[in-house]
Amino acid sequence: MKVDLLIKEAMVYNSYFKQFTKGNAAVKDGKFFYIGIKGSETFEAEEIIDANGMYLVPGLIDIHLHIESTMVTPATFSYGLLKNGVTTIVPEPHEMANVFGIAGVKEMIKASKNYPLDMFYAIPSSVPATSMETTGGAIEIEDIEELLQTEDIKCLGEIMNYYDVISKPGGKTNQILAYITKNYPELIIEGHVPKLLDLELQMLAFAGVTSDHTHQTVEGMKERIAIGMFLEIQEKSMTNEVMNYLLEHQVDEHFCFVTDDVMADSLQNRGHLNVLLKKAIAMGMPPEKAIYACTYTPAARMRMYDRGAIAPGKLADFLLVSELNSFHIQKVYKKGKKVYDEAISYVQEASSRQFPDYFYESVSMGKLEEADFHVNLPQQDGNVICRTMNVKNGSTFTEEKHDELLVEAGKLQWETSAYGLLATFERYGKNGNSARGLIGGDILKKGAVATTYSHDNHNLLVLGQNKEDMVIAANAVIQQQGGICCVLDGEILANVPLPVGGILSEEPLAIISKQVEHLTATLHTLGYEHYNAIMSLSTLSLPVSPALKITDHGLIDVNKGKVVSLVVE
Repeated sequence: MKVDLLIKEAMVYNSYFKQFTKGNAAVKDGKFFYIGIKGSETFEAEEIIDANGMYLVPGLIDIHLHIESTMVTPATFSYGLLKNGVTTIVPEPHEMANVFGIAGVKEMIKASKNYPLDMFYAIPSSVPATSMETTGGAIEIEDIEELLQTEDIKCLGEIMNYYDVISKPGGKTNQILAYITKNYPELIIEGHVPKLLDLELQMLAFAGVTSDHTHQTVEGMKERIAIGMFLEIQEKSMTNEVMNYLLEHQVDEHFCFVTDDVMADSLQNRGHLNVLLKKAIAMGMPPEKAIYACTYTPAARMRMYDRGAIAPGKLADFLLVSELNSFHIQKVYKKGKKVYDEAISYVQEASSRQFPDYFYESVSMGKLEEADFHVNLPQQDGNVICRTMNVKNGSTFTEEKHDELLVEAGKLQWETSAYGLLATFERYGKNGNSARGLIGGDILKKGAVATTYSHDNHNLLVLGQNKEDMVIAANAVIQQQGGICCVLDGEILANVPLPVGGILSEEPLAIISKQVEHLTATLHTLGYEHYNAIMSLSTLSLPVSPALKITDHGLIDVNKGKVVSLVVE
């Protein structure tokens, strides 16, 4: 009996029993043909692998992530994932959609083809995330319809504006949900429902949202599972309490692990979904259960029934793992073909101009001046009570606090206060909006940083302790058509150019990861005390992440879903 590949003497993972069994596996036409004890006496194979007792594991599957969070192109992302055992992903390109609309989605999908890694896309459902920000593009119902008709789509991406679902029955988000549930009732709808419980949570479920990937608590998980929501557990949710609950209760079918956002240096130096798998094992989860949550349940959630298990007819996406607890990956195969071998040195070649020319010309604004960082108030002199945004290490949520600041000659004296200035500028050439706020807590204590990598609108965001450094950082980013730049005492200390839409680099992963690593170290040197300083910085403009954020429309009270003034009335 002729087959393409025979793997002998392996410990084969069986997803249906969640256990390993010693045996052989035959592959034919890119799929598993046979798993059992029969070997060379039965099969004539073009290639034979002696696994010598290594573990044969299905390729890992990540169903909730954003390639743009790594600041790389799909080609570079694919290169980074395969060596970490990830063979299938479901990315949602809502960052690129916020910059370019449906064209951003289509170009990301186009750029994802012809690579060994399978990239099936989610349609961004919340572009812009709210009506309280200016973006370069938008995704409307007609765009969703076009993408469903023309592309290989797995789901409707995360419904981010949960406040509108609850409070605005006729709003855009509810219109999209109503359209999908009526016309595409079988389409999976992903959710973003942080902290919601009871009635508000069930209102989201009633509208069609059937998953949540945000920061979990045991109370929240129990309520979500009880109403049929699927849990997508990212690393920040892997607390002892959460992991113990997953271990002690029969909920294996109701969760999987996802990465959501991974920085380039973390992808290069730590890994990807395999990092969460190893962490789960280290926290006491049996390897068989951790593997299940990285293969079988994500495949089932996205109805990808052709993968996620080692069984006849399933795609031959698999890993050979030498040691289970450390999950040491030696080889990776995609559809029966080897795509990674740790014994072979792989070097990613540089590439450029993978997108249309106008993708490299997305920052449409002139240079800024020191006056742009003045905070002008009607009151000429005296003290005012101001809202401040407080950042705390460990979370991308912020806290609103109030404090008294001095006003002189109609200008808020923020530079002599305990706070930094956070300013944002609309950068698409649409309206010239700008806004300013005060920020404190675990943020930088000196210098300045500017970025066009600012979720989800990706306008120019500038944070600093003095106007001079803020001007230099901002203008460096404007001049290079996007990126992240740190300045101290007039000197640029770190700079990451992101010329594709102001959010992506076309450098190889080894180079962009070093740039991001240096940037992170610089932010820490400037006093930014956060486990993920870049993510913390970039989400200060995310108006669906509690509690006080900023967009070009002004300060946003996320929980109330409205713009609020800097000065407390």
